[in-house]
Amino acid sequence: MDTFRIKGFQSLTLLDYPGQLAATVFTEGCNFRCPFCHNASLVTGDGFGAYYEPEQVLAHLKKREGKLTGLCVSGGEPLLQPGLQAFLSQVKALGYLVKLDTNGSFPDGLELLLRKGLVDSVAMDVKNAPSRYAETAGLPPEAEEDILRRVTASIRVLRDSGADVEFRTTLVREFHRPEDILALSRWLTGSEPYFLQTFVDSGDVIAEGLTAYSAEEMEKFCRSMLPFLPKAALRGV
Repeated sequence: MDTFRIKGFQSLTLLDYPGQLAATVFTEGCNFRCPFCHNASLVTGDGFGAYYEPEQVLAHLKKREGKLTGLCVSGGEPLLQPGLQAFLSQVKALGYLVKLDTNGSFPDGLELLLRKGLVDSVAMDVKNAPSRYAETAGLPPEAEEDILRRVTASIRVLRDSGADVEFRTTLVREFHRPEDILALSRWLTGSEPYFLQTFVDSGDVIAEGLTAYSAEEMEKFCRSMLPFLPKAALRGV
């Protein structure tokens, strides 16, 4: 199997794959550097602790056949992993549903997995309005055009796939102004489930000093998005 670097493994979750009794793997590495990322050690590769071998995870899934129903693959950015397709092929051979968490910057890889039937559900992070996308993703300004092209392509791939899809945005006071939230809504306009998530300082973030909006502010933002994203809802608030 090509390299598939698993830095975290949760043997049971009721949250990461809604509607499924699942396990979660967290892959190492990401091409984004979102300042508010709550898994900084996964993104930068500076975390401590041993790696989990893919065979360990597969053995756990095989042992739990008939009890667990799904596997969530998160990160980091899983589509950076050369061995992702081979790993998911083995997971699907065991009869599991697969949910993929992605930042949407690898539309070709995403489309391939969907076309091969290796992914059943996708949760894609939408970082911000187009005019602030690179900044919010921790990328240089000159990367804006390319990253928007990639993200827009992934949105189109997901909408054409027939898979179970959700979009989500983590709001941070320092990056998301009311006008940005409105611009994001207009840009993303669609009928898929969409979740606004509040920033939580996990103690493992890339940048310090960031702050969250209040629950009341989050509720107001969510209401403002409904004309464009009628399935907008709050999560973790």
